[in-house]
Amino acid sequence: MALAQVISCKELSKQLNDKNLIIFDCRFSLDNPHYGKQAYQESHIENAIFIDLDLDLSSHVIKGKTSRHPLPNTDKLIAKLAALGLNNNSRVIIYDDGATPFATKMWWTLVWLGKRDNVYLLDGGFKAWQADNLPVTNKETMTSAGNFTGQPDANLLIDAKTLVTKLNDEQLTLLDARALPRFRGEVEPMDPIAGHIPGATCANFAENLDDTGHFLPTKELRERFQTLIQDKPIEKLIAYCGSGVSACHNLFAMCLAGYPLAPLYAGSWSEWITDPSHPIATGN
Repeated sequence: MALAQVISCKELSKQLNDKNLIIFDCRFSLDNPHYGKQAYQESHIENAIFIDLDLDLSSHVIKGKTSRHPLPNTDKLIAKLAALGLNNNSRVIIYDDGATPFATKMWWTLVWLGKRDNVYLLDGGFKAWQADNLPVTNKETMTSAGNFTGQPDANLLIDAKTLVTKLNDEQLTLLDARALPRFRGEVEPMDPIAGHIPGATCANFAENLDDTGHFLPTKELRERFQTLIQDKPIEKLIAYCGSGVSACHNLFAMCLAGYPLAPLYAGSWSEWITDPSHPIATGN
């Protein structure tokens, strides 16, 4: 079964009574960390459970040492997911607003923890659900404990120390998921230093989607990433972004297009710049 799968709003609406189904609402805003929980409390898909990027999918930020979204404590997260009702054999649906990368961060986290089967992203997200006039609720979802037991896969990660040793490899493909102005260093709304890791290629995650927030057809995604990778070996591709979130969107889209899951530099730019010995590039 493919790692990356999407499900349409229409398909999901027919499956809401499936007892083996668990739905995660991952809406979030980098500008307003309270937005996701507030939006969930106002309305969400029936039986959805809220997962918070800052509180659940990240650990404590240490200013000047970690990224803005350090990887979570795996034991705590696994225990929480089980407490929320996740089973090892659950069918999982994940959504955010639609054109944002937070659902893919949850997808990557589940894959990293070993949950690789029957995990789907809601194509178009909550905005598409609303556009289709499908029912919503503001009732908190009641859950009973599940049996999820995860184990993090170190092969899906690369750290800064290892990445430094690879920067002179001409076969390396380093994809930066941020928008072009941030990649070039022209603006930097989130971090104290602008620019990108030398040798990286800008691969704005938003270009994986059409104007409605749905994923592009797999053929178009394949062509997009083939252009970015060119003739370099896929085994030498690494993904990063600002804090290890939007890079997961590229990783999901690549898997959707038939590529294998590449490693994530989870610390990404916000961690990279905490070490003054790390090289920095600007422009194209």
